[in-house]
Amino acid sequence: MKERKVDVAVIGGGTAGMVAYRQACKHADQVVLIEAEQFGTTCARVGCMPSKLLIAAAEVAHSGRHAQRFGIHAGPVRVDGQAVMNRVRRHRDRFVGGVLESIAKIPEQDRIMGQARFLDQHTLRVGDDLTLRAGRVVIATGSRTNVLPFLQDAGARLITSDDLFEWTELPESIVIFGPGVIGLELGQALSRLGVRVRMFGVGGLVGPIQDPEIRAIALETFNQEFPLDADSKVHEIRQTEHGVQVTFEDADGDEATETFDFLLAATGRRPNVDRLGLEHTGLELDERGMPVFDPYTTQCGDSPIFIAGDANNHLPLLHEAADEGRIAGTNAGRWPDVRTGLRRSPLTVVFTDPQIAACGRTLQQTEEHCRGCFAVGSLNFRNQGRSRVMGKSRGLLRVYGEHGTGIFMGAEMLGPAAEHIAHLLAWSAQSRLTVDQMLDMPFYHPVIEEGLRTALQDLAGKLRRGPQQAADCMDCGPGG
Repeated sequence: MKERKVDVAVIGGGTAGMVAYRQACKHADQVVLIEAEQFGTTCARVGCMPSKLLIAAAEVAHSGRHAQRFGIHAGPVRVDGQAVMNRVRRHRDRFVGGVLESIAKIPEQDRIMGQARFLDQHTLRVGDDLTLRAGRVVIATGSRTNVLPFLQDAGARLITSDDLFEWTELPESIVIFGPGVIGLELGQALSRLGVRVRMFGVGGLVGPIQDPEIRAIALETFNQEFPLDADSKVHEIRQTEHGVQVTFEDADGDEATETFDFLLAATGRRPNVDRLGLEHTGLELDERGMPVFDPYTTQCGDSPIFIAGDANNHLPLLHEAADEGRIAGTNAGRWPDVRTGLRRSPLTVVFTDPQIAACGRTLQQTEEHCRGCFAVGSLNFRNQGRSRVMGKSRGLLRVYGEHGTGIFMGAEMLGPAAEHIAHLLAWSAQSRLTVDQMLDMPFYHPVIEEGLRTALQDLAGKLRRGPQQAADCMDCGPGG
């Protein structure tokens, strides 16, 4: 059994782990990066990048089918599933290659392959032949798809998003369980690429949407493309020689049965902490077996152990993983000088069509923070000029502001250009701008962002910080 002593051990070679390693190296001499399976990031391999490649292909197919609304007739759209998936995998491999090039720059002696388990707070067993004594440890082990037990009845027809991006051809049909971010993005993309899709959820949730008015429009919108039952009653899942058979209650409450080529489990992700031997660390664990930690320092209790990225199940987004890795690596490197790090305003984007976005506080968080003293401004995109020009005039934007101070609290939206509008709003929330200050900013014409101005003017009027938006606003331009 080999033994080695280091200042900092980082467990996990994904986004959070790579950033934590680099930061720790700035403050400590002996830092190692441990990976159990393969180096690389969830984003590059099976997450945000390959999914966007699939979505890009779907958008082209969808635009071609609906070109006639603009007077353009291109003929029938034919989707070559093999070519689509070849492009997805080819560009995915390029993104992964870029990550691996970064990993290769880490000195070989600092890269360790093997499953790490705690023997105590300062001791790790890596694989079968290495005992590692570390002054501090960063847990950045990421997450994996959480497959609910009843979905296992699909047998060999059960897949996760990890499997989907290895396809060499598109199937004829798929049933998706879980209308979260992954389920919605992949489900709509596959539907637009000609795959028959049906989606089931529980509890009525649609993606990350918290605002009930936006959720209602989203549910109606997605159901125009494929059946989405957000609060379903599924009676049976069974693998057959022809596929996976699902028996469920349809919209009329009658029992229905359909057979699909595959069942995609998109029922969330679970942190990869259950194989780490956390019971040997003395850390306080919650009811799910997760270490209790400070989100501003990423420190677990008062221990020399830090946790970052998807492993802490706090905000499973790449930019948050990078921020947490930076905080965790810095604090582990300069231990015991532990400091709070920069936590940015919450920002979420779902790349469906229409896009979904949220930033700052949710409606419920605004209600709690302002103790009911807040107002909501809104804009329905059906009459927004640039959106109508583009043929994307469906959706709703809702912005929240505090009475008295006029401070912008947060927003949710379903609509065109949500990824861009959400950034403007997230910057405003982080800067604690008032609605007045936001309205003082420039708005070009004609752009979709003029709809944001309309929503803010509506909010300002309800906060009594200005007149209600006039129906014939001349400075907005036609359709502003």
